[in-house]
Amino acid sequence: MAEVPKVVIIGGGFGGLWAAKALANKPVDVTLIDRKNHHVFQPLLYQVATAVLSPGEIAQPIRRIIHRAKNVEVILGEAVDFDKENNAVILGDGARVEYDYLIVAAGARHSYFGHDEWESSAPGLKTIEDAVEIRRRVLLAFEMAERDAYLKGEHAPLNFVVVGGGPTGVELAGAIADIARQALANDFKAIDTRKARVILFEGSDRILNSFAPVLSESGRRQLEDIGVDVRLNSFVDDIAPGKVKVGEEWIDCDVVLWATGVSASSLGKKLGVETDKAGRVFVQPDLTIPGSKNVFIIGDMASLNQENGEPVPGLSPAAMQMGMLTAKNILADIKGKERKNFRYVDKGTMATIGRSKAIAEFAGMKFKGFIAWLMWLGLHVFFLIGFRNRVAVMLNWFWAYLVRERSARLITGDAEDLRDALRFMEGTESPENGPIEAKVLSETSAQNR
Repeated sequence: MAEVPKVVIIGGGFGGLWAAKALANKPVDVTLIDRKNHHVFQPLLYQVATAVLSPGEIAQPIRRIIHRAKNVEVILGEAVDFDKENNAVILGDGARVEYDYLIVAAGARHSYFGHDEWESSAPGLKTIEDAVEIRRRVLLAFEMAERDAYLKGEHAPLNFVVVGGGPTGVELAGAIADIARQALANDFKAIDTRKARVILFEGSDRILNSFAPVLSESGRRQLEDIGVDVRLNSFVDDIAPGKVKVGEEWIDCDVVLWATGVSASSLGKKLGVETDKAGRVFVQPDLTIPGSKNVFIIGDMASLNQENGEPVPGLSPAAMQMGMLTAKNILADIKGKERKNFRYVDKGTMATIGRSKAIAEFAGMKFKGFIAWLMWLGLHVFFLIGFRNRVAVMLNWFWAYLVRERSARLITGDAEDLRDALRFMEGTESPENGPIEAKVLSETSAQNR
């Protein structure tokens, strides 16, 4: 081991970033590697996808976040493999980064259960790019309906489909319903956006399965109150441009969003250890992999059961706690002290459903409606990184609450781009036949420069 131990962290999400912050200005050299130069506050991605917030309000450069940590270097790159025998990470360009301790926190992506061809028709929501693409599709659907109504005198019914009744699916469905019934209702002349249908398909017998049944039922009622058609015990069997198949029925739709299924980063399989069906690595109680006490797996990539037999949930608080414990265990090694095993501290869960609508579970107590929504708002603002981000988000939320206005609703692109988008949304052209360059940008994009 080097005189000053070298710690390499892969991933600048909640787990990796919190590990780096816990190691800041400690007697180690830290290298954080990420494909992006920014950390994204993922719980608010759906607000970017539904035009409430701009990307710059929920993301911040990793370098800026840890600029006071003199011992932490940030490298822009993609880890693709490992040389465990020689303690090195191999990057996509062939470069090697050596380590004494390795923390792998590369996160997860959405899984299509063996149907990756569905992704072009039904994007998921894990990155800023995903959020911008979803926002583009949602806003274009309304614009194309207005175009048809004006030029042809009629338009096909507007249908939005969300697949998956977990927190992300519920939040997306509720936000789209709010857009249609409130934010856009007075902006279009030829169409009535309030008649748009939002359908949420969930394969089990209730949505929000991680919550108590009484809160799941409350969440369903709140969704239906704002016009979402919640269909339980409904599996999507096939997806094609402009339609989804449920059972034997094909349902026409303008936008399909994927909010079910998670697959851990493929990096876990590169370590030569056992993984579960979702690609998560089975880790030891101290979050190391079997046979390598200097390699830690944390966050969405880790599979570990709690003392009650339940798996540690794939939530941001769990990833933060894993990152901090891993840093403490590395420092304990350096001091010759004993490591501690990971124990997840459940600080509660919550999901927002719409304007003034949410559910929350905390310390055995259950909340719903406006109180739960205020709790959700306060907690998410508290955890946003950077004073500017908190102020910007609070101002946008306050404005949106008062006037029901969305601050990021611009679609840019030339006429040919929009024609390509129209053909694709109608199912007459696949994205492989010609890239769609139209993008949704924030009216506050100047903040990001």
